[in-house]
Amino acid sequence: MSVERRTSLFVLITIFLDAMGFGLIMPVLPRLLMRVGGIGLDAAIDVGAWMSLLMAVATFLAAPVLGNLSDAVGRRPVLLIALAGLAANYLMLAMANSLALVIAGRVLTGLFGGSYGPAQAALADITTAESRAKSFATVSAAFGVGFVAGPALGGLLSQFGDRAPFLVAFALALANLIYGLTLFPETLARENRRPFTLARANPFGAWRVLRAEPRLLRSATVLLMWQVASLVYPLTWSFYGIAQLGWSDRMIGLSLAGVGVVIALSQTFMTGPVVRRLGERGAATVGILGASAGFLGYAFTNSTVIAFVLLVAVAIQSLVQPSLMAMLSRGATPQTQGEVQGIAAMTMGLGSIIGPLVLVKPMAWLTAPGAPVHFPGVPYLIAALIALAALPLLHRPSPNG
Repeated sequence: MSVERRTSLFVLITIFLDAMGFGLIMPVLPRLLMRVGGIGLDAAIDVGAWMSLLMAVATFLAAPVLGNLSDAVGRRPVLLIALAGLAANYLMLAMANSLALVIAGRVLTGLFGGSYGPAQAALADITTAESRAKSFATVSAAFGVGFVAGPALGGLLSQFGDRAPFLVAFALALANLIYGLTLFPETLARENRRPFTLARANPFGAWRVLRAEPRLLRSATVLLMWQVASLVYPLTWSFYGIAQLGWSDRMIGLSLAGVGVVIALSQTFMTGPVVRRLGERGAATVGILGASAGFLGYAFTNSTVIAFVLLVAVAIQSLVQPSLMAMLSRGATPQTQGEVQGIAAMTMGLGSIIGPLVLVKPMAWLTAPGAPVHFPGVPYLIAALIALAALPLLHRPSPNG
């Protein structure tokens, strides 16, 4: 098997298992917080907001460090250390018996989740600039397939207790680590490596790099806004399913599996042709418009049938992230690909810091007893407004094109 094929396979399996492990947990997380903490749904939503915020801060700080480390020592050691950390994290969550331990486990998820940048950089190492949107779409498809299996399996495993999904996630992460140790090759040539410096490996240094490149800054800002808007699904869906639609853990799992099917199919069959026809900016525009329509639908529907019909919007929105990632990647050199992908991961981490505050906190407020209006769909309305606000910036001319 060629280096390119082994690398692509490892990156895809890594993303797939990360998504599957994340999806395994989502159906049981709201009720786990309620049970472990002895709290109601509105308080669990509030705890979930702060937990997501801390997890995002960890990713924000770790992403540029891991990205720059991968430019200095190579992709392989950075990814393997991160995979070992994720396996330990899932084991910790499986044994957690307090809110503090659950929150600590999710912070570790954010810390080692910064490895997404080096994984993308490894893929960029072996692909041409012209084919990266398609490659990143394949990565998103792997994420979608993981979401098909993960939530469905997590919903089924919930009948064996809150711990079962975490134990399965641990086993999957450990298996992926073993695979990486045995088959994943190094993709960054020694002549393309550069020294590691703290000045560039911190969020503020990374933003200085962006400020010097207007095209990168514009793409990263749009990616930031999109990240905040798109986080409405992973941050609120499980709580939304209970509060708005009265779903069980199993139904939440099945709905997330439906999301995964839609993402996988759209990334496999739609993204490549649309990008070739419309270009990366045009594809991102179509995706943002489709996503905004879906967000508005979810904000106001009380029907399970309509909720599943609106998955069409999820298919359209799957155009956005690979297109924006490809736009960012075009601005990198072989020596800075890891740094730029780390910046992308850091940008998404910053969006994950903002997301809980602007999406989940309003939901906790408007589902609490005594709220002025009961409106569990409020985060989806906010997401639509943020996504639409990103469109003018996406089309604003910059000095570099």
